[in-house]
Amino acid sequence: MPRRRTFTAEFKSQLVLKVISGEQSAAELCRQHQIKPQLLSDWKAAFLANAATVFQSDGRLLEAELRIAEMERQIGRQTMELEAAKKALSISTSASLRNGRS
Repeated sequence: MPRRRTFTAEFKSQLVLKVISGEQSAAELCRQHQIKPQLLSDWKAAFLANAATVFQSDGRLLEAELRIAEMERQIGRQTMELEAAKKALSISTSASLRNGRS
């Protein structure tokens, strides 16, 4: 029994875009790639149904970007605090050496 072929999303979108742009007809593509016309028609319908989602912002992505920005601010603040602590330690060490303390 023949195994079913599987097609990548990229392949499907390339064929659908060729049909939509008029670069090739659906019949030509079906013959060329040995696929049934109904299959290409289903791909085209799914493509067009989901086209609007391309321009919608993903709430999870926005949330992640905000979290990353907050973490970057925290890292910056901690870096500045660490540099200040290093400088204070350096100053106190040099002052104690000048006063003859170890």
